[in-house]
Amino acid sequence: MSLGDDPEDSGGYGGTGQTRTRYPEGGSDVYGGARRGNRSSSRSLVTVVGVVVLLIAAIAFANRGGDDASSSAKGTGGQPDVASTAPSGTKPVQSTPGVIPTGYAHDAQGAQSAAANYATVLVSADILKPARRAELVQQVFVTDKQAALTAKFNKAYSAEFLSKLGLDQNGDAAPGDTYVSRTVPIGTKVTSASATSAAVEVWCTGLYGTAGADSTDPVTSDWFTMTLQMRWADSDWKVDSFSQKDGPAPVPGDDKASSADDMAKAVEEYGGFTYAR
Repeated sequence: MSLGDDPEDSGGYGGTGQTRTRYPEGGSDVYGGARRGNRSSSRSLVTVVGVVVLLIAAIAFANRGGDDASSSAKGTGGQPDVASTAPSGTKPVQSTPGVIPTGYAHDAQGAQSAAANYATVLVSADILKPARRAELVQQVFVTDKQAALTAKFNKAYSAEFLSKLGLDQNGDAAPGDTYVSRTVPIGTKVTSASATSAAVEVWCTGLYGTAGADSTDPVTSDWFTMTLQMRWADSDWKVDSFSQKDGPAPVPGDDKASSADDMAKAVEEYGGFTYAR
């Protein structure tokens, strides 16, 4: 909170100018019983007015607090700028359940939204499924890179590789098991941008592994950063290329690991998010 916005500097709560009223003291009453009735009513009125003033002051103080947080968060002490979390006012990305969002704003903000959503696709269980992979590549990557990347993905996610994950050649887990690969972007950063391209880093955490009674690869978590080279093509942001590195990762907590059944149930019941700035 900045000094200029401190409510105590204004002489009252939230600048209301509230003051205290002193009433005369003493045991004499020159107006008899009638005076006592009026005095009681006056005190009741003052009490009500005081409560109202305090409520107004509390509201004013809360409103000022929002401004204070904004002003104190800007570029001080290594904290993220308030713009990194504040609503932008830009129309949200178009989204349909089960479909990769499209229609991003043609600016750095739109590139970040696209990169965050594409990161969840590129490190997902669906990308391991040959039947889904070609469709995802067409939706995420620029047209002139799709053929080469499809071949690259097919080679990387071979039947041998899938077998090491406990999956069959179709990318499916054994009956009774659930393969988990879900990515959650924590934040994004644009490292370079122009009218037609942008380099966006997406810091992520995620879950991966197989939930099952006999699984030798239980679901665990990881932290990584993806760098996506974005290109403005066909009136939208698409991925030109991408890379991935480990971290930054926090110190692990002391959370008790859930059972395989609980983990599988959670993945099936809790949907993912669409990310937009």
